[in-house]
Order: sequence, then C-alpha cells, then structure tokens
Amino acid sequence: MKKLINKPEDFVRESLEGMAVAHSDLIKVNFNPAFVYRTDAPVQGKVAIISGGGSGHEPMHAGFVGRGMLDAACPGEVFTSPTPDQMLEAAKQVDGGAGILYIVKNYSGDVMNFEMATELARAEDIRVLNILIDDDVAVKDSLYTQGRRGVGTTVLAEKICGAAAEDGYDLLQIANLCRRVNLHGRSMGIALTSCTTPAKGTPIFELGDRDIELGIGIHGEPGRKRISFKSVNEITEILTRSLIEDTAYTRTVREWDEDKGEWADVELIDPPFVKGDRLLAFVNGMGGTPVSELYLVYRKLAQICQQQGLQIVRNLIGSYITSLEMQGCSITLLKLDDEMLRLWDAPVKTPTWRW
Repeated sequence: MKKLINKPEDFVRESLEGMAVAHSDLIKVNFNPAFVYRTDAPVQGKVAIISGGGSGHEPMHAGFVGRGMLDAACPGEVFTSPTPDQMLEAAKQVDGGAGILYIVKNYSGDVMNFEMATELARAEDIRVLNILIDDDVAVKDSLYTQGRRGVGTTVLAEKICGAAAEDGYDLLQIANLCRRVNLHGRSMGIALTSCTTPAKGTPIFELGDRDIELGIGIHGEPGRKRISFKSVNEITEILTRSLIEDTAYTRTVREWDEDKGEWADVELIDPPFVKGDRLLAFVNGMGGTPVSELYLVYRKLAQICQQQGLQIVRNLIGSYITSLEMQGCSITLLKLDDEMLRLWDAPVKTPTWRW
C-alpha cells in the first residue's frame, strides 16, 4: 500500500484537522465526537441540514458544509457509519430552533444510527425529521442495504435542500422537497479497479485487468455483474440505458410520523423518466478517474439523452462522492421541476462548491 498517510488509525482525524485549517473561514470541526459544522452555526430561525456517513467518500459530506448546503456533517471511520452521539451533538450545535433534517443514505448502519439519533434529539426537544436516499438502480438489495443503495442523488439533495433552508422553508417543506428529489433521481456506477482502505492495506476486492464491476457500490459492494472491459461509449450506454429504462420503483420506508410521535411505514413510488423531462445530469468520478475521462462519459450521455427526448438543463461533472482511489464513475439523472432548478442555481459557499 502506498498512501499519503501517517498511521492508519489517525487518517480520519488528521484529514479533518487539515480541513479545519484550510477552511477556517467556512467550517469548524468538533473532534469528540467528530463532526464538521459551519462557522456561523446555529443560524437562528433556519432549518438545519445534517448528513453523514463513512469517511473515504470525500468531498461528501464534510466538503459540503457551509452556506447553501449542509449545516453539519458527521464522518465515521473509513466506510463505517457515524454513531448516534455524533449526530446528536451535531444537532445540538447547529439547532437554530426551526428543526433539523437528517439526509440519510440507505445503508443499514446509517439508517439504524440516524433513527437512534432522531429519537435522542427528540428526547431533548429538538425537532428532527429524516429522509432516506435510495437511488441506486443497480441492485435491489446488497451487502449493506435492504432495498436500493443511496448514492449520487444524495449530493444533489444536499444542495437543493440546503438552498431551500437558506430561503426560509420550514422543516416539513424541506422534508417533502428532499423526498421528491429522491423519488426523481436515479444512479448507477461502474468500477475499473478496487480501492484500498488504510486499515486493511490491501484491495478490498479483486478485479481482473480486463474486467469491470457493473453497478458497484461506493464501499466496493458487488454490482449487477462482472463484465469484460469495453469502450467508454459502450460503458456509458449501459449505465444511461439502465437509468432511462428503469421502471417505476415501489418500496416501503420508515419515516417519523410527527402526529403520532412514532416511526411509520410509508409507501413511495419513483416515476420513470419520460420524453420531455428536464434533467440534471451528474457524472461522478469514484476518486481515481481523471476529469478528462468523465467528459468522455458526459459527451456520450448527452447524445443518448438528446436521442431519447430528454433535455439536460444542468450538469455536474467531477469527483463528489468517491471510494478512496477507485477508478470508475457513476451517472445520476435527476428530473427537475422549476422549484428544484431555482434552488440548484441558488448561491452556495462550502469548501467544495462556490457559486
């Protein structure tokens, strides 16, 4: 293993220390328990947005803390869910009296710990709702999930919901918006290589020189199948067709029922894409992919969408949700309405995004 690290056990903490020094005008870092929060928190009268997950996916989520996105992010150890006490202390730090939305990727550890954190926060009279992101069309169930995994749409939801919070939306409005973003987003990725976690020191899975893992998870979970290496046009065609041709997806999720004061099962249905839809197209690098290659993916993606009568009105190209140094990419398509488009364009200032 060759990595720019000192001791594997210090990797996450020292990375956070570096972020704190580099972006002291935007963020602060609490280390016990670990969470990153915006320097002006709490913002009184504003709904606070919190997300989190295992480290190794940077810049998600800590790189998205700041005006127009997240109020706080809770980093776990590499590829490991953060703990409920991290989320609770982050909530207490950024609570401005208008409530808190947890944006949760659909991984079993994240779901369980965020649910526990919700109950702990409510016991301290902090109003919290959490919305699940489960946009990965590759597999219905995986090693880490029951149902589809939460991937690229998480990034888009954090931007759109963060803008809504800055705009003065109340907690229920933002929760409904986040749910709508999730229902209209679909993602799928591929891996060309594995990645190496600092603690393990060896690749987390084996992939032949001429093999591709189709539908990979961001922790290296297996995808739909392993296929032989293909050109970028062929790979993009497979990923894009998988998103466009995905049928309506129905599932049941647990959400907090404020009226009853308990968790309740809610049935949700993702509508398929149809001709005439306006899209945000997100081509994401997995950590080891040059941006020049991502533009090759976007080139073919744009051609296919045009042929299918789908209008790309906004795009995002770069490495925003990674798997350490994995080579590969993912594509996320999000159907936009006027409200989402306006919020996407709204100002943002974080360590990673500024416009």
